[in-house]
Amino acid sequence: MKASITIVAGVLAILAVNEAALALSQQGQQAKAKPAPNFVFVITDDQDLQLNSTSYTPLIQKHLKGKGTFFKNHFVTTALCCPSRVSLWTGRQAHNTNVTDVKPPYGGYPRFIEQGFNSNFLPVWLQQAGYETYYTGKLFNGHAVDNYNNPFVAGFTGSDFLLDPFTYSYLNPTFQRNHDLPVSFAGQHTTDVTTEKALGFLNDAIAAKKPFFLTVAPIAPHADIESESGSSAFTEPIPLDRHKNLFPDVKVPRTKNFNPDEKVAQPSGVSWIHDLPKQDEDTLEYNDHYYRQRLRALVGVDELVDKLVTRLEDAGLNDNTYIIYTSDNGYHIGQHRLPPGKTCGFEEDIRVPLFIRGPGVPAGREAESVTTHIDLAPTIFDLAGIPLRDDFDGTPLPVVKKSKDVRHEHVTVEYWGVGLGEGDKGAVGPGNSPFFVNNTYKAVRLLGDGYNFYYSVWCNNEHQLYDINEDPFELNNLYPSTSSSGATDPQLLGHPRSHVITRLDALLLVLKSCRGVTCIKPWDVLHPDGSVQSLRDALDSVYDDFYSTQPKVAYDHCEAGYIIDAEGPQTPLTHRYGLSWELWT
Repeated sequence: MKASITIVAGVLAILAVNEAALALSQQGQQAKAKPAPNFVFVITDDQDLQLNSTSYTPLIQKHLKGKGTFFKNHFVTTALCCPSRVSLWTGRQAHNTNVTDVKPPYGGYPRFIEQGFNSNFLPVWLQQAGYETYYTGKLFNGHAVDNYNNPFVAGFTGSDFLLDPFTYSYLNPTFQRNHDLPVSFAGQHTTDVTTEKALGFLNDAIAAKKPFFLTVAPIAPHADIESESGSSAFTEPIPLDRHKNLFPDVKVPRTKNFNPDEKVAQPSGVSWIHDLPKQDEDTLEYNDHYYRQRLRALVGVDELVDKLVTRLEDAGLNDNTYIIYTSDNGYHIGQHRLPPGKTCGFEEDIRVPLFIRGPGVPAGREAESVTTHIDLAPTIFDLAGIPLRDDFDGTPLPVVKKSKDVRHEHVTVEYWGVGLGEGDKGAVGPGNSPFFVNNTYKAVRLLGDGYNFYYSVWCNNEHQLYDINEDPFELNNLYPSTSSSGATDPQLLGHPRSHVITRLDALLLVLKSCRGVTCIKPWDVLHPDGSVQSLRDALDSVYDDFYSTQPKVAYDHCEAGYIIDAEGPQTPLTHRYGLSWELWT
């Protein structure tokens, strides 16, 4: 009897093992059979979020926001085209790429090449992982008819780039395909040409039957620039003719920070922004026209996205394709009395749209997570199943449940060089120039449990501090002025304001020169034992002395690029074993 029981038990055990092995085999076959996801990445140029531009693109709303996730707290880290794009494609802060401008010596395509990124950015990495890669539209500023082949851009199976000085000419664009000579498309609208080329590459990608990554980079709603005519003036965008009469009555949103009156709100900002004159009626009318032209120009992009989605649906690839839509930086028109432009740290310039749809992405969701452009390359790696790189300064977005994301409450914002006024009314700088020098600053944008701050230090060592929960339009600078040095210390978050400032400054000291994981988990630099993971934690009174003795973020002088000698203190004190640095050393 015992023998029979033993035999039966043995048979059952064998059956169980075989059944488990079969299940594992089937799972392995399913995993093996499941193809790698495809990606379609659409990046516009200078598209705002805060001025409601996405409300005028109903097809994007339908296809991407309605069927995907809207990341409502998504930020760029440098509010300027080329540095932002290089950071996006490398997953690194601008202080780590040292591509900080749109032209040499500190920026543009030549600087990208000089810094060694032509063999070390996202399309190259994706090709190494087995992807077919395609790109059409604008890549970088300074990528021009006289340097496109010195060297050719690496990393693409197929490419058709817009080239300077015709990149921003809506009706006279020049494209350069693969290793061919540049071709002028004079008389054709840049958005229609970009759409045609994007659909052609999408067809190539579908026919190749391999995982693909397609980037489509229309210039809308950037200003029109006719450099060939001898002028480099930034004028209003030119929409497609079929869209030129849309939105006849629309105006720039008249928010509290729009062209503020001194009687309502003290002119906000510091440095050159604080001294901007109030805009007159002619300027306001022009800015409304400029705004309408931007919206009209975006309708062509709306149609482009619709055609891409329709083609994917026709090919049966929608269920295995992530579509990502964003912009390189935001935009302001009239806020804080600013002429049209970007380059500032205000919400209008650093917040941008980000919509993602695809397999496993919740439809119609609005994600509250704090995310940045530095996180996009890690996110693409994560979704593609590629191991993350150690030199990423960002972390994957929480796109799907299995994302390897490490969430954070901070955004590092940095800028070097000049501010620029755009449009016919933009020349309000010194000597009626559109340029504003010494627009160099470092900032931290912090959204956490019950707080919402923007803190910045400029190269002239002026400071800004805005409590955006209480002051969403950033009109009331809370940083104490020199004239209020003897005043009482008001409360913020139930603590003296000075204590909040010391924590924000120490955090910024870490972030302004962070690298890799220290950009993702900066509090661990200050508190290696992991006891502090947020501003709320850092405000514990036991750390008051530690933070009061930290070196302060400051500049030695203003520079137009990232020159380390101008950047002031680089290394914070570290709190260890329950003691601050000065006690245990």
